[in-house]
Amino acid sequence: MRFRVRIVSEKPILAQTLEMQGRIVIYDAARLAVPAPERFSAAHWPDPILLDGGRGRTYAIRGEFGEAVLRRYRRGGAVARYLGDRYLWTGAEHARPVREFRLLAAAHAAGLRVPRPLAAQVERHGLFYTGDLLMARIQGQKLSTLLEALSDWSKFNWAGLGNSIGKAHAAGFEHADLNAHNLLSDVGNRIWIIDWDRGTRRDPKDDRWQQANLRRLSRSLHKIFGA
Repeated sequence: MRFRVRIVSEKPILAQTLEMQGRIVIYDAARLAVPAPERFSAAHWPDPILLDGGRGRTYAIRGEFGEAVLRRYRRGGAVARYLGDRYLWTGAEHARPVREFRLLAAAHAAGLRVPRPLAAQVERHGLFYTGDLLMARIQGQKLSTLLEALSDWSKFNWAGLGNSIGKAHAAGFEHADLNAHNLLSDVGNRIWIIDWDRGTRRDPKDDRWQQANLRRLSRSLHKIFGA
């Protein structure tokens, strides 16, 4: 199956939710029709590209909606040995794919540089669920990769980085793991914040969580590059 990639206008996100036989889907009706279960499998798409084979499998795909990223939610740490890609069911609104979709939609509507969510799927299996997220793909390099290739860090767009993070903080969006791998620089040197799993909304007037976010990024840079 091949798709002719077309430029899709940036219409506002039109979130629609469907529940059917233990499956919950939330999707952007402005960009795609109700996604069938197989659309959340990399095997469904022609020539999927593995972007990250770590804790969660992340693939670059191409559909009628353009370039996109498909991610399967998986646990990390020791618990992954026992639960893998399963999470405890505590209700649809608490499911991580649904929460991330809604957070990305709100951040996108606020004008932040984050991936536009396309669709999320949750499949319930008794006391547990599995989940997937489909997002528009941002072509660019991770901050960690970009800095590694630069001999002179003063040439990097630090002001743009501060601007993207500052706007997110001012709007009350807290990233759960702000590090050098979750920041992307696109072809126009604009900085995007990705991977909003477990992110949340906070009081923008309380700068304690904002400072904690920045310290986390600082620790990430020191861990990768040293002093």
